[in-house]
Amino acid sequence: MFPGRKFAAFLFDMDGTVLNSIAAAERVWTKWARRHGLDVASFLPTIHGKRAIETIAALKLPGVDPVVEADALLEAEAADLEGIVPIPGAVAFLKSLPPERWAVVTSAPRELALLRMAAAGIPVPAIMVSAEDVTRGKPAPDCFFWRQSVSASRRAIASSSRMPRPASPRAKPPAPR
Repeated sequence: MFPGRKFAAFLFDMDGTVLNSIAAAERVWTKWARRHGLDVASFLPTIHGKRAIETIAALKLPGVDPVVEADALLEAEAADLEGIVPIPGAVAFLKSLPPERWAVVTSAPRELALLRMAAAGIPVPAIMVSAEDVTRGKPAPDCFFWRQSVSASRRAIASSSRMPRPASPRAKPPAPR
């Protein structure tokens, strides 16, 4: 894919890149959406790749506290791990990489990410960037500014929304929080 290129670090999105937890997530969010009178078919596509709190807050539902609802959703998602599977080849590939040279970057809270990775048999990397680690979730690029000691041109990002690609050397890290 990148003939002749050498990368010092790899950043992997979690869901759709190293594992698939779509069915479990959609079961939990379907129940939540029905409870709040939302059209499930049009709502579910909006939940993927974003932090729960941002998804809920964007709805501006009267009387709904996004923090309380996100916490309840985390509990429900942590309890439903049925059908979470690795992407074919992901486990072997990740185990072949030096553990300090790759990270999982996810919009899921760390607790949920670790549970889903365990359910899918995905090894835990030395570094994880999760929902708690950023002030802005995806699609903002904040979560991908890991290992600034590794130049952007030597980092590769793999995400379910795009094929693996080198990080942009022109990308600027977000302001410190």
